Amino acid sequence: MRAPQTGSAVQVGPESVAELAEPLLNAVVNISTSQGGGSEGRRVPTPRLPEGSPFEEYFGEFFNEEERQPRMPGPGSSLGSGFVIDGKEGIIVTNNHVITGADEITVNFADGTALKAELIGVDTKTDLAVLKVDPQGKQMEEVRFGNSDSMRIGDWVMAIGNPFGFGGTVTVGIVSARNRQIGSGPYDDYIQTDAAINRGNSGGPLFNMAGEVIGINTAIISPTGGSIGIGFAIPSNLALNVVGQLREFGETRRGWLGVRIQPVTDEIAESLGLGEAAGVLVSGIEKGGPADNGVLQAGDIIVGFNGAPVVDDRQLRRVVAESGVGKEVELEILRKGTREKVKVTLGRLEEEETAEASAETDNEEEENGQAPVTTANVLGMTIKELDQETRGQFGLPDDVTGVVVTEVEPNSAAAEQGVQAGDVIVEIALQSVSSPKEVLDQIEELKEQGRKNALLMLSSKSGELRFVTLRMS
Repeated sequence: MRAPQTGSAVQVGPESVAELAEPLLNAVVNISTSQGGGSEGRRVPTPRLPEGSPFEEYFGEFFNEEERQPRMPGPGSSLGSGFVIDGKEGIIVTNNHVITGADEITVNFADGTALKAELIGVDTKTDLAVLKVDPQGKQMEEVRFGNSDSMRIGDWVMAIGNPFGFGGTVTVGIVSARNRQIGSGPYDDYIQTDAAINRGNSGGPLFNMAGEVIGINTAIISPTGGSIGIGFAIPSNLALNVVGQLREFGETRRGWLGVRIQPVTDEIAESLGLGEAAGVLVSGIEKGGPADNGVLQAGDIIVGFNGAPVVDDRQLRRVVAESGVGKEVELEILRKGTREKVKVTLGRLEEEETAEASAETDNEEEENGQAPVTTANVLGMTIKELDQETRGQFGLPDDVTGVVVTEVEPNSAAAEQGVQAGDVIVEIALQSVSSPKEVLDQIEELKEQGRKNALLMLSSKSGELRFVTLRMS
């Protein structure tokens, strides 16, 4: 497609991606799972068309033919996407939320082959999973990772996946933004794209125009679950290290600095006499941690990591986690106005420590003698604590955290935005919530700030994330 001629031709998009897509389609797979409820598929519902529509006849003919009718996952099943990165070994990458809670995982290839998959490892922090199938003596088509850091805003990208169970679907768009933080975890750093991504695309690849995987599609912003042109992909440079560790160890082994940190705000920078708010403030040292030897002190400001500038606390967490356990790193710090360089040997981040810290925080209300709020009504929703009872009631996996929606009032703001019973409120205004009281507190705080809308991040029963905006007036 080209712009109208105005003296010189200006190309506004790729004329075709057919040659690019053709060799890649066979490396992209469909992932189906079963959770003990059987995997027999159900039919895709016939589209609702206006009476007398000229297309009614054709859709009716297509959707009423049993042998031609596309299938959707049955009870206890889910559909997602994945891609082969090692055709000889049968190694496949997908999202963790695609296979969470699965008793059986099946990988469906473009040629109709279906193979049972073994789960090699998962990482809930980045929502990645690695699977292995038996190639049965055949060399599978594979794709390679590219450099996501080289992608610029406006670069063309292509997604291949299985939206709504329709396999081998190709969509094209651009990189809309980089370094997006959607609050899905401590290491989120997403590529935003307007290439159409829908339910079932999760775990599928986002390609550059060289046919390299520069992202793994994982979340969308949508009031209805369909694409509105705002999708998010895990950058390949973040995924590559995680995938490598899962293949080698079956788990992630992240670096740990052993310090408590917080952002350097304008107020902190002014009080310390700094020219600008930059770097990360060390607010405490973890006892027995790698930095518990006097090398770092509370009040130090970390401004550099192995020669690269440190912008904020989220970036520091990422680079430390991605560094090797036992690796010596060089930190550039500001201490009482003096710039120094120190070296620290990283330890291993134990994920259990975070869980224990969260549990301690949750118990504070009870220790202070306050009765915890276990249920509440807010913005047209009835919400409850996410415990074993509510997990069982709505079939929610153990790794989904937040506050569960148990009822939605008809004609409410929540109902208008497609919120359903069983959805889990993960965050409000990019702040994590884990109890009804925290939800109420966040809403109240937003109202005090004069906000008219609340941005909620919801997790579906299958673990797919989406944002909705609810009116508070």
